[in-house]
Amino acid sequence: MKFKSLVAMVSLAVLAVYAPISLSAGRSDDAVERIGTPAPDSKFAKVHDGMYSKEIMDLIGPPTDQKSYQTGKAFIPFHFGSDNYRTEFHYKGEGVLTFSGGGMGEMGSLKLIRIEANPAESGYIH
Repeated sequence: MKFKSLVAMVSLAVLAVYAPISLSAGRSDDAVERIGTPAPDSKFAKVHDGMYSKEIMDLIGPPTDQKSYQTGKAFIPFHFGSDNYRTEFHYKGEGVLTFSGGGMGEMGSLKLIRIEANPAESGYIH
């Protein structure tokens, strides 16, 4: 009986230590990774930190192509943070915008996490 109590206490202690880490893990709210520099008159020059996919589509139009995929965080049993899946918008002649989504309370909202400016972008998934 003492062994079961000890195991239960250790399990609770481990959960208490690691739960806040998994809840706060990931990117800061407005951190956007930038690869390349968009031309001053390009569509990507209008995009800024903290924007969501719908705002961007209203501002610069729909992407040429897009793809979505799950991240490894989607398979962590007690991960309640964001970044469970990502969506990439490919714009021909502009580059790629990457969005993160899938956290608790983030149903349908895709937040910008990466801007990859590349004038040679074909705009299509290969």
